[in-house]
Amino acid sequence: MSEQWQEIGNRLRAYRLGKNFTASDMAEKIGVSRAALYRLEKGELVKIETLEKLAELLEVSLPSLMGVGVEYYNNAVAFFERMRQLEENVLQVLGNFTPISFLLLSDDYIDHLRTMLLESNGTANEDRAWFADYVERVLSVLKERRGSTPKRNPTVVSVINTQTIERFLRSGLIGRYDLSAAVMRKRRALARREVERLVEIFRKQPIGVQIGVVENFAAEQTFQVFEKSDATFVTMSPYRLGDHPNISAGIAMVTSAPEAVRMFKDSIVEQWDRAQKGEAGARSLEALLARTPL
Repeated sequence: MSEQWQEIGNRLRAYRLGKNFTASDMAEKIGVSRAALYRLEKGELVKIETLEKLAELLEVSLPSLMGVGVEYYNNAVAFFERMRQLEENVLQVLGNFTPISFLLLSDDYIDHLRTMLLESNGTANEDRAWFADYVERVLSVLKERRGSTPKRNPTVVSVINTQTIERFLRSGLIGRYDLSAAVMRKRRALARREVERLVEIFRKQPIGVQIGVVENFAAEQTFQVFEKSDATFVTMSPYRLGDHPNISAGIAMVTSAPEAVRMFKDSIVEQWDRAQKGEAGARSLEALLARTPL
């Protein structure tokens, strides 16, 4: 039961960060102490009446907050925080990524991602400061995820496909198309570096990383299966961190429903079985690089 309370606390924290509430802000709004709210987030204190108030404040349903059925996230900060939580103590992560798992990209990529996100912003001038702050909040959670992954050292099984990698190479690391020719060439060169790095990962096969590439048709949906010792979760996300990144539009979902877990896991296993791995996967990506001009 304590694990269930902990997951409720995790969801509460994710939704709170998504709303950009401090613990003090939220505690004051529902009439409890900050210490009580922290105990809720740690899974040490669960009161239905308090959870009902929190659900109303956070604009989520009580079942979603309690993890009954499907958790919905309309905010990238909240969703990536929930992913970070699921990655804690995870034994294995199975993922279908478009184009590449963020955890397998270079350390420099997060700065490129910031540039792409800011240039993709089409909001009015008065909203740009808000969006820039939102970008930094998203990047903060992503940095935390990257920083803690080596400490946990889970097995990551990642499937990518040649179509999305080729699009990544041809577009480059851009947030929109109306950039100068010189900038576009530079961004395509940056994308090539990431794919060249991926080639080395295929060849070196680091401990804990299993990666395969599927040619031609593959699922465009980004989803992951998190296998923990006591539960398995599936996440589905519209948020993109590759070329033309998106952290604003769409609804992400998290579920531990047995049927969803089985179907998504079966999909990953089917793709993994036909994916090229090791040297064969490296050569497949090198062929893409050879036929994709700067």
